[in-house]
Amino acid sequence: MSVDVKIEASWKKVLEEEFSEKYFQDLVEFVKQEYNNSTIYPPAKFIFNAFELTSFDKVKVVILGQDPYHGPNQANGLAFSVNDETKLPPSLVNIYKEIESDLGVKTINEGGSLDSWAKQGVLLLNATLTVKANQAGSHQNKGWEKFTDAIVKILSDKKENLVFILWGNYAQRKGLVIDEQKHLVIKSAHPSPLSAYNGFFGSKPFSQTNSYLIFSNQAPINW
Repeated sequence: MSVDVKIEASWKKVLEEEFSEKYFQDLVEFVKQEYNNSTIYPPAKFIFNAFELTSFDKVKVVILGQDPYHGPNQANGLAFSVNDETKLPPSLVNIYKEIESDLGVKTINEGGSLDSWAKQGVLLLNATLTVKANQAGSHQNKGWEKFTDAIVKILSDKKENLVFILWGNYAQRKGLVIDEQKHLVIKSAHPSPLSAYNGFFGSKPFSQTNSYLIFSNQAPINW
């Protein structure tokens, strides 16, 4: 049985082999059942929002997250991002603080939505793309991680001069497949309040990213 995945065309092309794998077809069936039987985030139409807003050809920067937010009106398919009318999560507060410290200007974002970054080529990729309401990690080890591992590898293999921003041990383990000869990999502590003072604050990922993009003849990101 083939599974028809509604995903932006350039991604559909490079991920065609993954979609035909049995693990992915099993994952699709699991996710469909979960949406039918429980409250799942993000809303189904936003599962592949990161790919919709950042086509494969436009990716310049990849920021890896772990799980979607599991509270109401938070998850919108982009790692670390929430809907504008939603209170900023603590990690995002710290990300905005580091932007101001690093670049000397406040973020361009009015609220918690990071759509503006995604549209400039920042792929905000969570390792797991769905979660059950109020149950962090509830959709881990169902196949999403294998799928997103494949995405990181494809990006590393098929593109050049990307910036991968890996916050925390989980993202850094996921990034082991990245070819550091072809790409810039920025690693630091996670922006969570539990770890931000252990190396996230002062790590200057945003200026490092823009310097590298300019050096490799790409437009910098307006953070």
